[in-house]
Amino acid sequence: MSFFGLHVSYATAAPVHVEIKKDESGNYSLVRDGKPYVVKGAGVDGADLSVLAAHGANSIRTWSIDGGAIPAQELLDKAHSLGLTVSLGIDFARERHGFDYNDDKAIAAQLEKVKANVLKYKDHPALLSWFIGNELNFDFTNPKVYDAVNDAAKLIKSIDPHHPTTTTIAGFDKKALKAIQQRAPDLDFVSFQLYADVVNLPKYIRKFGYEGPYMITEWGAVGHWEVFKTKWGAPVETTSSEKASNYAKSYVKAIEPEGKQLIGNYVFLWGQKQERTSTWYGMFLDSGERTEAIDVMHYVWRGSWPVNRSPRVSPIALDEKVAFDNVYLFSGDSYEATINAVDPDNNELQFRWEVRKESTATEVGGDQEAIPPVVEGLIKNAGKQTITLTAPQDAGAYRLYAYVYDGKGNAAHANFPFFVK
Repeated sequence: MSFFGLHVSYATAAPVHVEIKKDESGNYSLVRDGKPYVVKGAGVDGADLSVLAAHGANSIRTWSIDGGAIPAQELLDKAHSLGLTVSLGIDFARERHGFDYNDDKAIAAQLEKVKANVLKYKDHPALLSWFIGNELNFDFTNPKVYDAVNDAAKLIKSIDPHHPTTTTIAGFDKKALKAIQQRAPDLDFVSFQLYADVVNLPKYIRKFGYEGPYMITEWGAVGHWEVFKTKWGAPVETTSSEKASNYAKSYVKAIEPEGKQLIGNYVFLWGQKQERTSTWYGMFLDSGERTEAIDVMHYVWRGSWPVNRSPRVSPIALDEKVAFDNVYLFSGDSYEATINAVDPDNNELQFRWEVRKESTATEVGGDQEAIPPVVEGLIKNAGKQTITLTAPQDAGAYRLYAYVYDGKGNAAHANFPFFVK
């Protein structure tokens, strides 16, 4: 943090002790500085932490030490100044990227990096827990990855007795959970990351028979692998309003009632990223406006709605069709597209439209993707609620985007995949 332009670091401050306790009724809880601490958090990469704190969150998580938009030291210091805690992600090599968990020398080198990072940040008062790797189960074949995770957990315990450890699992992966139970008993809890399917997580846990503590460390929008795909393979994205409804549904069904084993959650994503589209997972637009999902999380965290709320939108209609109709257009022909929007606060709304080529990304697990280019010169009346779209000259897959702004820092969005013949 800064006072009169001087940066003050908390690196040498005393650590705040965090542990997991189980009461006589079998209920787990996270205890920080001797007091129960329910994590109400968000996955953050680059977004303003002061805005997050103002909306009522108390914690953030990262995916690596210094691989994000803000280095760990700066992030920890800023979080502490705002009363937020931090679950630090320790980057762990992935089998799908070519790492060999039979290579003892490479595993030893990775463990040394873990040790260096833990020694550097273990005493920071904002630190809450350590996340060892992210979704290491994605396309894994060698269960020795979880031997390495356990070695890291044991190492962390030996040099940092104050902060619990976990690793995150993509989906409810029974194979991975069994491997963790057998090979990584030194982890303090398990973390699950699910999207539309998160509503079924309590059922999955009971059926599997997992009785330990857990967090949900990514949840939010419906995943791009969980939706209807057009005949040419384009996933149909939900609108920002539909996303907000899914956040609310997920919280009510999978988080709010689960007090026995669930010790906290981190919603995804307090920020913005390109993953199939630039609007799929981020709770902000790339231009910084808040979306309706933030309204929902404000209500979850504070018990009341924000003073000014985001616009609500319906899906785009293109040529009087919806995206599920597998819409084909003819190059050079003109078509009408429209979007319905309302503002809860009766703010005057502004509209913006654009066309981009469809993403050809095949990355998984949140790996970085290229952003498809905008195709210019196709839209007439781009600042209106209803536009005229001229289909591109080149055949192929495209996506029409609509953005709605209330002039108060809030926005809504929708998009529509189409194919040009």
